[in-house]
Amino acid sequence: MTRAKALRGLARTMGYACVAIGLFHVLLGNAAIPGATSAGPTVDSLGRFLGAIFAGYGLAWLWAARRSPVPAAAVRGLTAVFLLGALGRLLSLAVEGRPHWFQLALAALELALSPLLFRLADADERAADERAADERAADERAAGEAAV
Repeated sequence: MTRAKALRGLARTMGYACVAIGLFHVLLGNAAIPGATSAGPTVDSLGRFLGAIFAGYGLAWLWAARRSPVPAAAVRGLTAVFLLGALGRLLSLAVEGRPHWFQLALAALELALSPLLFRLADADERAADERAADERAADERAAGEAAV
């Protein structure tokens, strides 16, 4: 698999997962949070609102995955937000203590995927540049052969 295909696949996976998770939180509120108990209407309202925002974040990933080439600036920006979320989880761990094990697993996943996404961010743009350079070289060869 090429780096460009890996980037496009990861971006699509991020998009669909975030939309699904976000909508899950909008529909279920506090019940969508593993290990959480009812925290009252204020926290439920916040969770549902943030679920909608997370679904929108997923739509941004899907938008990026559908561009040709996948824009590196968008991938870097979306990945920075993802990494900031992971850092927020670490801050919560330091300030509030150990959360449900599933939240720790999510933090590990976020911390592991962020460097990979940053590394792949420009893969599709580079592949497009290489294709364009190959096409120019082929056109120049064809023009040279036609002149002979």
